[in-house]
Amino acid sequence: MNDQTFWPKGQDPVQGNTSSMQVWLVDEDYIPTLGMEIVVGRNFSEDRGADENTVILNEALADRFGFEDPIGEVINTFTQNPDGSFDNENLREFTIIGVVKNFHFRSLKENISPLGLFKGGSRGNVIFKIDAENASIAISKIENTWAEMAPGQPFSYSFLDDRFDQMYRSENRVSNLVLMFSVLIIVIACLGLFGLSAYSAEQRTKEIGIRKVLGASVAGIVSLVSKDFIKLILISFFIAAPVGYFIMQQWLKEFTYKTNIGVDVFLISGIGIILIASITVSWQSIKAAMTNPVKSLKSE
Repeated sequence: MNDQTFWPKGQDPVQGNTSSMQVWLVDEDYIPTLGMEIVVGRNFSEDRGADENTVILNEALADRFGFEDPIGEVINTFTQNPDGSFDNENLREFTIIGVVKNFHFRSLKENISPLGLFKGGSRGNVIFKIDAENASIAISKIENTWAEMAPGQPFSYSFLDDRFDQMYRSENRVSNLVLMFSVLIIVIACLGLFGLSAYSAEQRTKEIGIRKVLGASVAGIVSLVSKDFIKLILISFFIAAPVGYFIMQQWLKEFTYKTNIGVDVFLISGIGIILIASITVSWQSIKAAMTNPVKSLKSE
């Protein structure tokens, strides 16, 4: 895999109508194995010589060249001499036979760059699609076959999902840290809220007792004790939500392709916070409401 400069046939590369693109040497099984989608044109032929001078572009490269119908168009390339001059004897032509849908072959922090798939062998690199449940058996067979076909050559392998994990290792680390501290903060907040609600219920023991004597229901008393806490939590949420949105937007700016943060994210978070807070506060409120009013008034 390397970068190489190409331009449409019949145009002068000196005028700057060129495009640097990734050059991948693949065979006819590469596209179906990786599940790529051909949006126009066809795949490479099984006949090794049939598509020797053909190329399949990704959408980014097809758009870069500005072809209305890229199928059948020809692009040129040649090597550059050490002194920077061009050598026409090394001019090569490739006919476009297909265009694949854009896919990410770099980090999501980068734009999808131009890519060309060419018919040819990639030295020492083979891609297999195997069943995860039988991975160890498949790898063992592949290694044995490799030893027979390339004796003395070292054998190593890696999984595509592991490469993705490595690519986004820092993001996964940040995600785990945020999750851990979020859980810790919620636990500490619940403990504080639990203690504060217990103190508030104790301070209002006489009031609760009088209200029960006058016929107040348990639900009414729970609502009375809890509403002040819920109000504070709602105020805190409406202050924290814009701050959280701003921080997330700043982090997402690192990515060229990013998700949209909708209102539903904050709505679900707000409902979750209110439920957790309500359960925490209600425990002490129900306990105070269920206390015999005679004992409550007597203790006062």
